Formats: sequence, structure tokens, C-alpha cells
Amino acid sequence: MREKSRGNASDRNACRLPGFGVIPVSYSFRNLWTRRLTTVLTAGGMALVVFVFAAILMLAEGLKKTLVETGSWNNVLAIRKGAVTEVQSGIDRAQAALIETQPEVSSGPDGKRLLAKEVVVLISLLKRGTDKPANVVIRGIGEQSLALRPQVKLLEGRLPRPGSSEVIAGTSIAGRFQGGGIGETLRFGMRDWMIVGIFDAGKTGFNSEIWGDADQLMQAFRRTAYSSVIFALRDSAAFDLMKQRLENDPRLTVEMKRESEYYKEQSEMMAKFLTILGLSLTVIFSFGAIIGAMITMYAAVANRTGEIGTLRALGFRRSSILGAFLMESLLLGLVGGCIGLFLASFMQLVTISTMNWQTFSELAFSFALTPEITLLSIAFSLVMGFVGGFLPAVRASRMNIVEALRAG
Repeated sequence: MREKSRGNASDRNACRLPGFGVIPVSYSFRNLWTRRLTTVLTAGGMALVVFVFAAILMLAEGLKKTLVETGSWNNVLAIRKGAVTEVQSGIDRAQAALIETQPEVSSGPDGKRLLAKEVVVLISLLKRGTDKPANVVIRGIGEQSLALRPQVKLLEGRLPRPGSSEVIAGTSIAGRFQGGGIGETLRFGMRDWMIVGIFDAGKTGFNSEIWGDADQLMQAFRRTAYSSVIFALRDSAAFDLMKQRLENDPRLTVEMKRESEYYKEQSEMMAKFLTILGLSLTVIFSFGAIIGAMITMYAAVANRTGEIGTLRALGFRRSSILGAFLMESLLLGLVGGCIGLFLASFMQLVTISTMNWQTFSELAFSFALTPEITLLSIAFSLVMGFVGGFLPAVRASRMNIVEALRAG
């Protein structure tokens, strides 16, 4: 009993020694470097989780970015009321002509109205190399369709001649589908269609479409109505008033949307699904990384019992010991987060294709890394490090000085 009392007294006296406050960060760095193997293994596990976390967010962001950039804020898309997509929509010729006469429709340098009446249908094509079928969007365009979409540039060949069975294909179609290359022929709508040009629409959904003359496609698919009418606004601020007037016009059964908002809505369902699925998997994987960090830090505490007792005897407070071990764990998380994020950044070089659940058509897009995803990934890695190191750090800070020195 007497010996125990003397031990407790020495513990209290050591706590009163002046001159020592916070343990420097370099101490945590040196300890991680001393245990290089366990540091690499633990940080590697965290890096894998952060890689999955960042890749999923980049996938959803890439999908949204591709569809949102497809549309222009100054363009207005008219589709039938109740239709979610252009594929489901139908606007008859009389209604399309009425929309064309609206004063809000802008005119081009040649004096012609910047308005296009378009047809959108789905066909099935076989993929190159796999012979697996996938739905592809066929868009019937008008004279002003390209003027309304300045991001679309012709890379090879020429534009289709009006009134002919000629089409142009986006770069994703040309590279991924049989018959999609320049000079090749596609069979749909009871006709053979010649690919006379390849266009690039940047990182937008138009790259996954095939364009041809709207009137010829209406005849081929026996359509009597357009799918949509798109036009540029003379004054972008006039959209709300025009929308209210036209949607309440009894001669029309249309819904007016800004083109960018329309394509943003197309991405919401798929992006939400990818985010929820990915985050669920990441949370499951993160438990393993946290347990790994916890085991590593518990081992560090067990191996450095004498060192902890020495630090306490020199006058460092319990909070300093707690902070030092938490700092080690946070550094582990930070290293793992940086490695995982670095590896995930290379996913931006990958282009994948999936089915757009709104239109049921093939859509090619790339991963997109943003500053927000970077910050979220680093924060997530630090949270894993904190959670994994908290209990071992508490254990280290609560060690009795005498017992720790004896164990050491």
C-alpha cells in the first residue's frame, strides 16, 4: 500500500513539472517513419478506401457534367406536357409553327430564326468487339440545329445533305458501334443510311448521338409530329414570362424548359443512384481501414509504453500524449488520402459508357475531379484516421507514469 501511495504521489508531482506543453509534430513523423512497414500497410488500406470514395464521386460528377454541359442556358426546349424526355414527346407541325412565330425567338446574322424542329428516336446497334446491342439516340436536325449548339464541331467528312439518307455520328458512336465510322452504312427505319461525317461535341451527351435530316427521319419512322422544338432566346431574362404565356396557351400542349435545366434533370436519377451505391460500399470498406488504423495505433502504444512513461515523467500532460498519438493517426489518414486521391485522379483519363435511365440510351462520359471532391476525400481520410486513433490515444494518455516506466 505504501509503495502504491508513493507511486501515485510521484505521478502527481511529475504532472506539476513546468516547461513542457505540446509534443512537436516532428515526434509523430519520426515514429511513423520508424514503423515504415506498418505505416505503409495501414496507409495503403486507407488509400484504397479513399480511391473508391473519390472514384464514385467523380463518376457521378462526370455524368452530371456531361449532361449539364450538353445544354445551353440561353436555349429553350419545348416538349409535350407530361413528357419526361424528348423520346416520349410529340409536338405537331401546327404547334411547332406557332412556337416559331413567338417574338422571344432570336434571329441569326442571316436574319433566319434560330429555331430547330427535331425528331428523337431510339435504335439498337451492336458494339464493336462484343456484338452486344445497345440503344442509341438518332436525332433528326434542322437547318439551325448546329448554330444552336456551337460546341458541336465537324471533325471529318461533311454535313448530311437535306433530303438524303445521310447522317453524321458523334465520336463515341464512331469508336464504339459497328457501322458508326465514316463511310460505313447503318440499317434502320427500313433504309440504309450512309455515315458521311464525324462530329465532336466536347464532353457532352451529343457525342453519343447520330444526326440526320429531320424530315427524312420522320418519313423513315412514320412520324407525323416532332419530338421537340429548340430555339435561342432574344433576351434570356424574358424566359419566365414566355414560359407562363405559352404553357397557358390553349392552342399548345407544351412545357418550356431551359435546355441546360432539361439535361440536368436527365442526370439526377442516375447520379443519385451511383452516389448512394458508392457511398454505401465506401462506408463498409472504411470499417476495415479504421480497424486497421486502430490495430496499428494500439500496437504503437504497446511498444512505446516506456517512452510514454518517460514523456509523462518529463512533465508532458495527458492531453499532450493524447494529441501526439491522434496526430500520428491523422497523419496516417492524410497520407492514405493523398495516395488514394492521386490514384483516383488518373480515372479522368478513362471514358466509360452506361445506359441513361431517363432515355434508355447509351451515354459515354468521363470521370470528373473537382475541388469539392478533393476536399471531401481528404476530409474523409482524416475522419478515418481520427476514429481509428482515438481509443489508442486515450489509452496512451491514461497510463500511470510509474507503471509505464516499469513496463518499459
